[in-house]
Amino acid sequence: MDYTMEDNTSLWINATLAEHIHGVYFTIKWIQVITATLSILGPGSIIGYAVFQNVVKSAEVRPLFYLSLSDLLLAACWLIGAVLYRRSCQHDVACYNLQAVGQMFYISTFFHTLNYTWQNFSIMRRRLDSELYKMSEKKCCFGRITTVLSSAVPFLFTLPTLSIGNSHHCYENSSHSCLVLNVGSQITTDPERYTDTVCNGLHLYSTGVYLATFCLTVIPILVIAACSQTVVQRHLATTAGFIQDQQWAVIKVMSWRLLIFPAIFFLCCLPAVILTVLKLADYKGTNALYIFLYCIQAITAVSPGFINCLAYGWTQHVLRSLKQKGCRDVDTQTPLLRSQKKLYASMHTSSTDFRPNTVSAL
Repeated sequence: MDYTMEDNTSLWINATLAEHIHGVYFTIKWIQVITATLSILGPGSIIGYAVFQNVVKSAEVRPLFYLSLSDLLLAACWLIGAVLYRRSCQHDVACYNLQAVGQMFYISTFFHTLNYTWQNFSIMRRRLDSELYKMSEKKCCFGRITTVLSSAVPFLFTLPTLSIGNSHHCYENSSHSCLVLNVGSQITTDPERYTDTVCNGLHLYSTGVYLATFCLTVIPILVIAACSQTVVQRHLATTAGFIQDQQWAVIKVMSWRLLIFPAIFFLCCLPAVILTVLKLADYKGTNALYIFLYCIQAITAVSPGFINCLAYGWTQHVLRSLKQKGCRDVDTQTPLLRSQKKLYASMHTSSTDFRPNTVSAL
């Protein structure tokens, strides 16, 4: 009799805990719906504007275009996953494959962010050297290759998860795989659930690829951002007394862009990385800690596309305002300042004189 009462109490506690967990997951589901929708609208506006203005092939816009495309496809995967999520689809093959495709686009955003940062750094250096439109064919070819690799490499990394995982029915071991929580390494899944050796190895492979690609992209991004500030400070030091306030402001806006985008990338990916490491290390933390990290990840992991859109639109607006102010001040300039007009023109974004290579404000 005592055994029966204890057993019934245990079942009641487990049922209550299960209801609480599902309540948390449904809260995260709606967070995911909102953030994914915003991250579709943000990159979609950049893509639509670039196509409408016919500047996709521009050296400045092309890396941002493909970064926005990756952000949009990733957000679309997460939005579909949130719509499909329900209790009965915990071991659904469609959710497993959707999560694998989402991981592919997630890793792709890492590489495209690195490519975009590098391309902007190269453009900034050419502007400072008054050689904005003197790009060699070799550099153009290198830019195209890095853009292609930024999409091809994540696809190759994801192939084992799709092919081997489906052939061994690894989706039967996944839990809540339609939610953003699983993107990157199936971090909400218990490693002990993988009784199949192949599926367990695939789970570790997925986790390792996610963490490795994050490290291999965030380190160069931080190095490029630091180098950009060094280059700007050196240029300002060598041109002290020969540069106008507006020219200095344009240079600062360009350097801000090389700091803002890496900061957005790092802050939005950090919660997912922390959660992945904790699950990989089998950290026995409190439920409140994991719930907090799950909610933060649902907000941040899907948001880079939307925040990137705001950051790019703001910097482009500032550059356009500086250009218009410079045009209004032309009548008050001395002959010496007029002679510096050519230098200033090489450092701002123009949508009139060199349309194929630039883009105006959003």
